[in-house]
Amino acid sequence: MFMPCKNAFRWRYALLAAGALGLVPAKAEPPLSLAGAFEKIWARQPEAQALAQRREAAQALQQAASSWTPAPPALEAALRRERLNGRNGAQELELGLAVPLWLPGERQRTQALAQAQAQGVEAQALLARWQLAQLLRERWWALLAERQEAFSAQARWHGSQQLALDVARRVKAGELSRADQHQADAAVAAARAEQALAQARQQAAEQGLRAWLGLPEGEALVLAEQAEAEPEAEPGSDLNVPPHPLLSALSAQASSARSAAALAQLQSREHPEVTLLKSRERAARGESSTGSLLLGLRLPLGRGERHRAALVQAGAEQTEAEVALAREREQLAAQGRAARSALAAARTVLEATQERARLAQETRGFFERSFRLGQTDLPTQLRVEQEAAQAQRDAARARTALHLALAQLRQSLGLLPE
Repeated sequence: MFMPCKNAFRWRYALLAAGALGLVPAKAEPPLSLAGAFEKIWARQPEAQALAQRREAAQALQQAASSWTPAPPALEAALRRERLNGRNGAQELELGLAVPLWLPGERQRTQALAQAQAQGVEAQALLARWQLAQLLRERWWALLAERQEAFSAQARWHGSQQLALDVARRVKAGELSRADQHQADAAVAAARAEQALAQARQQAAEQGLRAWLGLPEGEALVLAEQAEAEPEAEPGSDLNVPPHPLLSALSAQASSARSAAALAQLQSREHPEVTLLKSRERAARGESSTGSLLLGLRLPLGRGERHRAALVQAGAEQTEAEVALAREREQLAAQGRAARSALAAARTVLEATQERARLAQETRGFFERSFRLGQTDLPTQLRVEQEAAQAQRDAARARTALHLALAQLRQSLGLLPE
């Protein structure tokens, strides 16, 4: 039977103590994905927080359009006397109810307009999410690019320090001159300045995204550097691809404009009213009262130029929305083709930069051995070191650019982070 030794207990106790002091994290937080960041940021947006109220307002409009009358009934009351302060004269009391009526076909067209407006609320919310996704994708990959730049600058600084130490050792041994030492130290200073600037840019980009996410200052911001899935179908070729948010919003706007134009064409006059009037009359004090019931109908005449102005305005909004929908459909199709071309170019650039980085790294190894044997001078070694570092940096930039190009393709197709 296996028995744990004392050293095992001591090692376990040391790990627990280190975890209590914060040297070993008790539980590593999973990296934040792009989709997770998108949902966090969307929950903080004014559009998201007001969406429930907008939906409630749209639902209230639909209920109002489904009611039996276009407006609530009105109660009427009147009291007429023979003298202002007389108590023995004649008087008449009238109580009535005025009920407005729908125009023929108005209720159905009002319901269609309310339904189009409700769809417009959802379409506008989806459009706001799509626009937010564009900003997030740009800031997300910009921050990852700045982090990669800071990492490359840090690696270059450390590499220049190691080279400077080697040069100092060889200067002390009499193999190199003090001029070589100055060149190596100057390379260290330049790398240190570059590292400081890269770190400052990284901090600025990180603070912007941190404030957008609403993260406290002490909480770590760990991002998942994972590219989004590439859509396989061309725009409009796959029936399973959801409609573009911008086209959905413009389509809902055009539908609302058409419904409003149809309703305005019908509303050539005000609503008719049915009135029910109950009156009680008394000729003099002490005499019996008589009552009567009156049923009336009020038919307003045409609205004239006001109706014409409303009709022309509704037609103009319908034309503007339909033309904007057609133009944006053309623009989005062109943007989708351009995004696919940019993605193909980014792949080619990444392959070329990776091959260049591989060759530069091998060349660096060759010259490093040659420099140690005294067969290569320091300026040549510094140039080779710089070219290898630049090749590695360009490869990292190309990788981030490929991820951004893929995100831009999904953005042009109207796909949200997932």
